[in-house]
Amino acid sequence: MAEKNEPRVLAIILGGGKGTRLYPLTQVRSKPAVPFGGKYRIVDIPISNCINSGYRKIYLLTQFNSASLHHHITNSYNFDRFSKGFVEILAAEQTLEHSGWFEGTADAVRKNMSHFRSQKPTHYIILSGDQLYRMDLKAFMDSHIKSGADITIATTAVNRRDASGFGIMQIDKDRRITAFQEKPAKDKDISDWKIPESSRGDLPPEKEYLASMGIYIFNAEAMEEALNNEYTDFGKEIIPMSIKTKKVNSYIFDGYWEDIGTIRSFYEATLALTNYDPEFDFYDAEKPIYTHMRFLPTSKINDALIENSLTSEGCIISKAKLKRSVVGVRSILEVGTDLDGVVMMGADWYETKEQKEKNEKEGRPNLGIGKNCKIAQTIIDKNAAIGDNCRINVDGNKYPDGDHGLFYSADGIIVIRKGSVIPAGTVI
Repeated sequence: MAEKNEPRVLAIILGGGKGTRLYPLTQVRSKPAVPFGGKYRIVDIPISNCINSGYRKIYLLTQFNSASLHHHITNSYNFDRFSKGFVEILAAEQTLEHSGWFEGTADAVRKNMSHFRSQKPTHYIILSGDQLYRMDLKAFMDSHIKSGADITIATTAVNRRDASGFGIMQIDKDRRITAFQEKPAKDKDISDWKIPESSRGDLPPEKEYLASMGIYIFNAEAMEEALNNEYTDFGKEIIPMSIKTKKVNSYIFDGYWEDIGTIRSFYEATLALTNYDPEFDFYDAEKPIYTHMRFLPTSKINDALIENSLTSEGCIISKAKLKRSVVGVRSILEVGTDLDGVVMMGADWYETKEQKEKNEKEGRPNLGIGKNCKIAQTIIDKNAAIGDNCRINVDGNKYPDGDHGLFYSADGIIVIRKGSVIPAGTVI
């Protein structure tokens, strides 16, 4: 039985905006719905952190390309009727009070407060939908309550070079945040903002500054007061304002944390999962990362050579070579194909014998990757069909960032769009 003084916590996951930095992976889906790690979606990370911490009342706020996200949440998170838990999507909607889109993170929360109040929470946890980390949110909450703060901000230590890309916090000896500045210029002297020695613990010596992770705890009353205005963004407006009027503390998180909001960071974070000892570990039996149960068969590996790679359920890999690659569910790789540094997201279905016969008559490749292909440093989105003898990103060709018809280029990474058909013999 729950104790009388136990906080009633409501978790709010911010789905983000249009996801332009992750385009074209966000062309037909929202950022939280982007496939990750072979079988998951990005949104599974914050939802699993909540569930593993005992917080099962979870709202997800979104407004762009939300159809696939709705489908994933509906098919993945169904609590039993006695737990009173839920994962519910709140999309932007027109009401008598509000007629427009969400204009920012704070505006999204403000426009949904009527839904939140009905749960009578004592505390809100605000989480981002596009970050990779494991955090014990219960420990975060315990620290917040013990400190007596109105608001607590999760922070991570960064070096001076990286500090220019974050909102930087200045704290006193009690970890109360006394000042905030957004992305200080690299040539600006911020030596007075270094983490006090009393709060450093085992942090690496080169990481001397505290950056906001965009993860917050608000007392319910503090949330109401903080949103009683026209400000639209937590990081740029609500938090700096609150520091001046409320007790705002820092919770220093010293674990792995990565913002995967760009093609480059998404690609690198995904391939980092193939390391011998990855910093983000899916193999934790006590705190699993939850996702959609697909009931797929085990993967069939026919005389393939696989090095430092991940293969998901339901794949058929025949006499292919995989090096430092991540292969998603239902992926088909034919004889002689060579992948090096490839993120392949797999497929949503298997093609029937009749469909394959029709493909052959029409000269269309089957779903997956055909024979004798060589592909490197590429993201292949779901349901792509790549014909035989294709070469992608292996011949030293350089493309400016942007759309190139059959593919998209971003920071040297080739992205094959969802559902693309790449004819046999194509060279990119």
